[in-house]
Amino acid sequence: MAKADVAHNKDVVYYLRDLNQDIVLAWEDAFSKYKDKVKVSQGDIFKGAPGADAIVSPANSFGFMDGGIDMAYSKHFGWQLQNRLQKLLQEEYHGELPVGQAVIIPAYDSAGRDPSVDWCQFNHGETIEYLIAAPTMRVPNDVSETVNAYLAFRAVLLAVENHNNNKKKLKPFKAIKRVLVPGLGTMIGRMPAKRCAFQMLQAYETFVEGKHKFRVKPKKLGEVYNDHESMCEAR
Repeated sequence: MAKADVAHNKDVVYYLRDLNQDIVLAWEDAFSKYKDKVKVSQGDIFKGAPGADAIVSPANSFGFMDGGIDMAYSKHFGWQLQNRLQKLLQEEYHGELPVGQAVIIPAYDSAGRDPSVDWCQFNHGETIEYLIAAPTMRVPNDVSETVNAYLAFRAVLLAVENHNNNKKKLKPFKAIKRVLVPGLGTMIGRMPAKRCAFQMLQAYETFVEGKHKFRVKPKKLGEVYNDHESMCEAR
C-alpha cells in the first residue's frame, strides 16, 4: 500500500449497482460527496450495467456460488469460476475465506468468454477481467446486526490497492480502475439498506479518503467498541 495504514486508491471508480431501490437510494444519500469516484445506479449487475475491470462477489466463506446474486455470476461467467475460486481457497486458505478478507482471481479461465453469447448487451460489451470474492457471511445467514458490510467493503478496497501495487502476482496483469459492487449482505443477509450504505461509506472514507484515523490507529478499545456498535445500529 502507499502507506502502512491507509490505502489511497483514489483513482479507482466504484460502481455501486443493485436491483433494489432501497439500497440504491441509501447509497446515493451516503456517497453524495463522492459522486466523481463512487457512481450509483439501479439495475441488473450485468445487463445494461457499466463496464468494469472487476466485480465483487459478496459470497459465503467457502466459495459456493449457487445462490443469490452469485448464481447470476455463475450463469454469466460459467461454473469454472466457482471451481477455480474453491480450488484457490482450499490451496491457500484451508478451504475458508473469513469475512473481512478478499481474494482476486481472473473471472475467466484460459478458454475465455463464450463466443456464442452476444456480450454487447452486458457491461457495455467490455470484458470483466477479475472477480473479487469478499464474503459478507460465513454461511447464508442473517447478518443484519453485524459490521459485515463494512468488513467486506474494507476487504475489497484493500485488495484492489494491493492488486494494483503487485503487478507480478496475476498474469496477465491488468490494473483495476473500475469496480462493480452490488449490495453487501442486503439480500440473504438481510442487512438494512441504510445500514449497509453507512458501513460501506465508513470503509470508503477510512481506507480511501484517509478519514476516521482512529480505526487504523486506535488509542482506546472503548472508541472502537463504540464505533462497532454505531455501525451495527445505523439506521
